[in-house]
Amino acid sequence: MNARPEPTTATPPPAPGGTEGVRAVLLAGGEGRRMGPLGRGRLKPLVPFGGTARLIDFSLANARRSGFRDVLLLSQYEQRRLMDDLHTVWNRDPAFRVHFGPYDQAYRRSPGALPDTVPERTGPRERGTADALISKAEHVFAGDPSEILVLHADHVYHFDYGDMIRRHRASQAALTVSYQRVERRYVHLFGMVEFDASGNLTRFVEKPPEPTSDLVFAAFCVFDAAVLRRYLDRPQGTDWQHDISRDVIPAMLAGGERVRGYAVEGHWEDIGTVDRYHRSHLGLVRRPPTMPLADLPLTIRPDLPPRYLDDGDGVRSSIVRDDLVNRGLLDHCVVYPGVHVGTGATVRDSVLLPGVRIPDGARLESVIALEDGTVQPCDREPSTAGTAS
Repeated sequence: MNARPEPTTATPPPAPGGTEGVRAVLLAGGEGRRMGPLGRGRLKPLVPFGGTARLIDFSLANARRSGFRDVLLLSQYEQRRLMDDLHTVWNRDPAFRVHFGPYDQAYRRSPGALPDTVPERTGPRERGTADALISKAEHVFAGDPSEILVLHADHVYHFDYGDMIRRHRASQAALTVSYQRVERRYVHLFGMVEFDASGNLTRFVEKPPEPTSDLVFAAFCVFDAAVLRRYLDRPQGTDWQHDISRDVIPAMLAGGERVRGYAVEGHWEDIGTVDRYHRSHLGLVRRPPTMPLADLPLTIRPDLPPRYLDDGDGVRSSIVRDDLVNRGLLDHCVVYPGVHVGTGATVRDSVLLPGVRIPDGARLESVIALEDGTVQPCDREPSTAGTAS
């Protein structure tokens, strides 16, 4: 990037009051290319997770729990398909909705149905998370918010953003970043962060080849809105990578802005690969689980609440639904609705997606069984990358 702005003073915070004055935006541009067959034919934000929901539902449930009335969706890959799904699942509640930016009026005119048409997309495709904020700036900054809460659509965690927002306001920081401690060998997969003794961010390196810290950016953060806009409006030189982590946050540090950290307690995980997806599911059926079943959103067949069975009826230490047809043995599995396990079949340490049919006599271990009959093998090495309990 070219010109460097002078350090700015964060906008004086409004009176404490939860999420009042905060715009929540949800980055959901992933295509799921690294998910193998699991990501084929489906959008990454809509990949099922936990037997109960889709990946995107975690951030939306967290926002609703935190008191937000809406969340602005920032997406571009198969936008219409994603918006139709979210409108159907989330926009039935008058107290909370997903806002679709330039397409929102078309959906508001169809409260009980999907619109026949939506406006044509204009402008170039975004090349990164910063581009997504810039291209939808009219909606991101509509109503002159005091802060911008940035969320992602592929993170699994149960969280209330209220305390983070309160601390951000009290510190009058330009930015507050969430962080978590992970094993040093996994830091290269994330944005590495370092802080001074006062809790101010001193270093941020995206996917460092040689990590010097075991703290990583948990990828949700609170910006002072005026400061964020200043950095998004700066000239974009040839080294601009169009990304919040690679461009905006390092530029704010270089510009002398005050950036604070907020430690994320409890389980948090970035679902970036199929093996981490598989291991995350197995964490749900460990005792104690990485996340209690009650903390998972319930958007897939909410009429059939999931339950954990320790031992009985051919099921051991598994999450199942009441419509399960099981004539075999399930051991440490996460089972979605509509699953049928054939006579004499044995399935261990596996994930069975909605409607899967396991043939009679099958022997499966450490796999993801897909709706089309595909069986995707997974690495069985345990991992705690991007997690804490």
